[in-house]
Formats: sequence, C-alpha cells, structure tokens
Amino acid sequence: MRNRTAGPLSSGGAPVTSWPPLPADTPFPVENLPYGVFSAADGRRRIGVAIGDHVLDLAPVARASGLPFADLLDRPVLNPLMAAGPPTWRAVRAEITSWLTDTAHRAAVEPHLLPRGEVTPHLPFEVADYVDFYSSEHHATNVGRIFRPGGQPLTPNWRHLPIGYHGRAGTVVVSGSPVTRPAGQRKAPSDPAPTFGPSRRLDIEAEVGFVVGVPSELGRPVPVGAFRDHVFGICLVNDWSARDIQAWETVPLGPFLGKSFATSVSPWVVPLDALESARVAPPARDPAVLPYLDDAAEPWSLDLALEIRLNGHVISRPPFAPMYWTGAQQLAHLTVNGASLRTGDLYASGTVSGPEREQRGCLLEFTWGGAESFELPDGTRRTFLEDGDEVTITATAPGPGGVRLGLGEVTGRVVPTPEP
Repeated sequence: MRNRTAGPLSSGGAPVTSWPPLPADTPFPVENLPYGVFSAADGRRRIGVAIGDHVLDLAPVARASGLPFADLLDRPVLNPLMAAGPPTWRAVRAEITSWLTDTAHRAAVEPHLLPRGEVTPHLPFEVADYVDFYSSEHHATNVGRIFRPGGQPLTPNWRHLPIGYHGRAGTVVVSGSPVTRPAGQRKAPSDPAPTFGPSRRLDIEAEVGFVVGVPSELGRPVPVGAFRDHVFGICLVNDWSARDIQAWETVPLGPFLGKSFATSVSPWVVPLDALESARVAPPARDPAVLPYLDDAAEPWSLDLALEIRLNGHVISRPPFAPMYWTGAQQLAHLTVNGASLRTGDLYASGTVSGPEREQRGCLLEFTWGGAESFELPDGTRRTFLEDGDEVTITATAPGPGGVRLGLGEVTGRVVPTPEP
C-alpha cells in the first residue's frame, strides 16, 4: 500500500497526490471517483464514492464542511444529484478531490472511509426509462450471418441510424442480484408448434450504459453536442437474453419477454469528467450520417476494455472503441422525434463485440448460434448458460497520467425457474 501520485485531473491543473493509502494498481484512484449507493451496518442507504479499497460516505463530510450541495448527497439514490446539472457535478467532484488530496481535510474525512468489503451496494439510481441499442457493427454482422446465412448480414437501415428498442425499467437490478431463468414460449424451426417452459438458450450481453441526469423538454430534441449537458456518467450493463423466447416472439415487432426479465448494472457510475483521457475518434461511417447524427465536432467514442468471465474463467475481452454509434449519437436519435429525457433514464450501447472470436460479447456469437461449444477449465462445456453459472463483466479505461480507471463489475448468478 502506498500513497500514489496522480496525473493531471481531467479539468487540467498540476499533478496531485492522494493521502488515503491506495493499492498501486487500484481501479479506483482519485482520478476516477465513481458514485454509488451503499449501506453499512445500520442498513441506511447513502451516497459514496469508491477510492481504493474504501468507500467515502459523502453526506457527513459535506455537512460538516457547510457545503450548499450537502442535501443532494444525503439521499438514498443519486437522482437528485444527477438532476442538478453539470455545474453542480463539477463542484461536487472538485470538492471530493480536495478532500482526498489535501491533508488538511484528513481528520474530517478519514472517519468516513469505510472498507468496500464491509458495505452492501445497491442500485445507485432510480431508473426512469430503459432503452437498449444495437451499435456494434461486429456484433450486428455476426448475428446477421447466424440468422441470415447467404444474405446481407446488416439490415438496410443499420448504417443510417442507431437501432434500439424500449426495455423494462422495473427489472434493472444491481450487480450481485440473482437472475432467475425466465420461462416463456419457445419454438425451434423444426417444432410443429410452440411449447412453454424455461429458456434453454439463456445468454448474456456485455454492454456499457449511459445514465441521464438532466431531463429535457417534451418536443425538443437533444443535439449530439449537448451530450455532456444531460448525461451524468456511465456504468456496466449485462442485458440478459433468452434467445429461444426472443427468436419466437421478435417477428414482427421486436424484443419483449426474451429481454425484459433482468438487466444487471454495476453499482458504480463513472462521471463523464473522469473519462476525458478515454475519448477517441469513432470509426469511419459510410455512408455519411444525416446532420442530426453528425458528431465530427465533438466525438464521444470511448476506449474501454471489457472482460467477460464465466464461473471465474475469462472467455472474452471485447473492445468498446470500435462501436459504430456513440452515446452522443444514441441520445440524439433517442430524442430526435421530440421524446423527452427524465432523470434516471438508462440507455445501453448494445452488445460490445470486436472482430475476433475472443472479443465477442455474447454467447450467441461466441458459439455461433449454439453450433460451437467451448470448454471451461473444469472440463464442462457450454453453449448457453446453465443454472448456477455466474457471469462477471468488468471494464477499464485510460485515465490521466497513465493510470487505469475501473468501471467496477456487474455480476449475476443464474438460478432455476421457480416451480409452478
């Protein structure tokens, strides 16, 4: 353990040194400071930030400091803070950074640093609406080849707009929540009629979620350039999928029961201000996008490195940088018809996949529709998930001064379908 010298913060300025003892390669250095909601022994939910192996309970420090935004931090969810807007977000982040880098604050702050292993994480924000996109060209191409062999893998609209569907906000759960195997109608191509029962093709989707803070007015689209005026930060998402239920119900309207039973999110929301060093140029778009999707002036591709583990074994490492559509474009498309944003809206990137097999973000791709099983270290083979399987998705991003920032993890264990 050692105090670590940090690189320049995203807002600029001289390098800083954090006084809490941090592991050398912690995913939660002072340049990160992701927000979450947790409870300690008393069971009360409170807002904190992750720093090293600890969580800083924010409200008591803010109140003792007499800060005007202390009430926003003394809540059981992040929504009031997220609704306050970018000037408040920046002020709060700057204050927390000062608490953790200026030793003059140590006596007031240190009693409120709690070991992360001794607290319980909760869903960090109240989800208003949930939208899932389909923005990886590699994923969409693979899926098209699986389901339409010999045909065009991408649908004619795919390179013109970010395709998405409206999901179910009430089944978004925090990492660590069990995932019950869903039941529904299934019909294989060779079956004469559908049957009802537990999904036989339960899958994962490794995604990145964007969390909306500032709402918008009904009837007024949000342009791509206003992305950071509305989006508070990002989190990790596992949008679980029952592929057999989904395949039978999807034509003609799209995902419904096969996607609505559970969506897991990480307990930490990384602020956009922590991600300046992770911004990269997006892939070339061909054909040129329509003007409302033109992000050339302020691109928001992010250089995130995801990792998927099944029962503790790494099976894939999807890269986020090649995603064809960015979070800013998704937000612009989501609202271009005048649809309003609400604080707590969550929209996800869609499955993150790269060009190689070991970069695919779901088992549908990884096993090529179930045709290619893979072996785990214990000798068992998988195509889709079995009861008892545990999936963990993690991600890191480059930070200032060469540090790596972690997005936490999103974990879920499959439990059997309840008996009728």
